[in-house]
Amino acid sequence: MKKALLLALPFLGLARLGTAQTTPATTPAPTPQYRPAYHFSPAAHWMNDPNGMVYYQGTYHLFFQYYPEAMVWGPMHWGHATSPDMVTWKEQPIALYPDSLGYIFSGSAVVDANNTSGFGKNGQVPLVAIFTHHNPKEEKKGTNKHQNQSLAYSLDAGKTWTKYDKNPVLKNPGIQDFRDPKVIWYEAGKKWVMTLATKDRITFYSSPNLKDWSKESEFGQKLGAHGGVWECPDLFPLTLNGKTHWVLIVNLNPGGPNGGSGTQYFVGNFDGKTFTPASTDTKWADYGPDDYAGVTWSNTGNRRLFLGWMSNWEYANQVPTSPWRNATTAPRELALQQVGSQMYLTSQPVKELAKIAQPGTTLKNITVPKQYDLSAKVKNAGDKFQLKLSAAQLATYSLVLSNSKGEELVIGYDKKANQYYIDRTKAGQSGFSSKFAGRHTAPRLATTPQTNLTLLFDASSVELFADQGLTVMSELFFPTQILDKMTLRSEGNFAVRELSYANLAAEVK
Repeated sequence: MKKALLLALPFLGLARLGTAQTTPATTPAPTPQYRPAYHFSPAAHWMNDPNGMVYYQGTYHLFFQYYPEAMVWGPMHWGHATSPDMVTWKEQPIALYPDSLGYIFSGSAVVDANNTSGFGKNGQVPLVAIFTHHNPKEEKKGTNKHQNQSLAYSLDAGKTWTKYDKNPVLKNPGIQDFRDPKVIWYEAGKKWVMTLATKDRITFYSSPNLKDWSKESEFGQKLGAHGGVWECPDLFPLTLNGKTHWVLIVNLNPGGPNGGSGTQYFVGNFDGKTFTPASTDTKWADYGPDDYAGVTWSNTGNRRLFLGWMSNWEYANQVPTSPWRNATTAPRELALQQVGSQMYLTSQPVKELAKIAQPGTTLKNITVPKQYDLSAKVKNAGDKFQLKLSAAQLATYSLVLSNSKGEELVIGYDKKANQYYIDRTKAGQSGFSSKFAGRHTAPRLATTPQTNLTLLFDASSVELFADQGLTVMSELFFPTQILDKMTLRSEGNFAVRELSYANLAAEVK
């Protein structure tokens, strides 16, 4: 969970990061043109971090930081949405409300299949949520004991939740930022492991029953990026060439690769007590400015599925959407890939997106001497689509989406700099924040001459997955009218082996 950006809400009384904001006197005019089709966003009001993501009995549960009274950050609740496929979503009633112990900040949820917690009754398997209670009254005292870890459980497959009557289960020893518990079952040790963000490092705890926690170790005080506070961590195993490695995700704000919020990761070994990185290089799961607080679903078997918050704390409270504010990224499947001596985390859009792809257009063997008009080639073009491009040999090129007002979004590859980039400088509205407009870059990590690129567009966002997900960027943009012209540009004779376009359609209820 994040420190928010609101000093002016009188009922908060909290010292927050960033610029003070006030609740608007009236709700801005609705902006249906910016509403995503297949990314989750609440019907109305504010959302940030995805929380408690768990898969159970054929349903993906997404809980999220939610303030149901305004379109800016406020006292946090856990909103709730469900999906059979991570693509079509249905918003559910609020799962957890603030209480006398504080606001309901970020956390995780697990399936306690062996009923280690004792919450299960009459053979019912409990789902257990582990979250941070943030107490604003205690924060005012300056004791640094205002964030503590608590439990809630569900005996009806996630529909309703009961808070544990002995909360909190892990009390703060006096650390200002002590939050965002991500809990997994560590089979080798027959115990639960909690990965907790503790200001400028990660602290690992273990428990036999989710109620009684013991400190195991700390990691990262002098490793990785430290441009801001560490938060929203995740720890999980992935297999590469038959060997198991552990991935530790650490979100931080600020200090991201293109300003503001960012998601870094480490690959290494975890023995149930200590995480040991294989490399101390700083690596980013997403180089774009608009992927933050991402973590993975629990209970998904051999698949490791990731979801982030598609915004940035530098302007999240000001983006020009109404009556909702902010959405999630597309769900992504994670894997590892070896490049030289380094192991990298890769992200690819989940295969379930294929079910909402409409019949599209495929073009082969295109040569782009300087400019190639795709608009005339693509049938039924819209603003919610998937575009895939592959080439045998990389060259400097760009894809430009534009409109009659002169607005344009430019996505491309700069061969000299060996960088992918997204330029939203002229892509529409940006006056709501001086930090929004800009050209953002990401290194090309692949070393082969071949390239492939997948782009997901959804009304007001684009996500770039290059070279089988080695380089990823997420970016918001807000054109004043649809970007209905699509052009490929090149410095000369860029050869596209194949380009495919398909509209994507889904329903968020």
